[in-house]
Amino acid sequence: MVDRPWTPVATPGDGEYLALISFLPLKRRRTTFKFLRYSGAIGEQLTKTRGVLGFAFRAKILSRKFYTLSVWKDEAALTEFVGTNPHRGTMSAMRADMGETKFVRWLVRGSEIPPSWEVALAVLAEG
Repeated sequence: MVDRPWTPVATPGDGEYLALISFLPLKRRRTTFKFLRYSGAIGEQLTKTRGVLGFAFRAKILSRKFYTLSVWKDEAALTEFVGTNPHRGTMSAMRADMGETKFVRWLVRGSEIPPSWEVALAVLAEG
């Protein structure tokens, strides 16, 4: 397992924020490096994205299971990010290589940022 630790992008206040965990399984091992290249570009995009408070990435490379964890100012910021390249292009380029993905959103207080992987994975399992 390889983790990209939490990367803070903005400082949270006392309010509520939108947390997102995603599960991204690959169908075939041979697409792993392609996926990791795209993930690196998206990580760079996130560091410059308005409305993201921070993000982390978990890779279980041998089992081809990948997870993202991020916290957003609001739904509008997340939607804008998803519709902007390189994220937008990556979704199209990787669609045929992905297994059944899962995305779960929940609210967190500023004092709960960054959410732990344990909490996020429990939310994913419930969602």
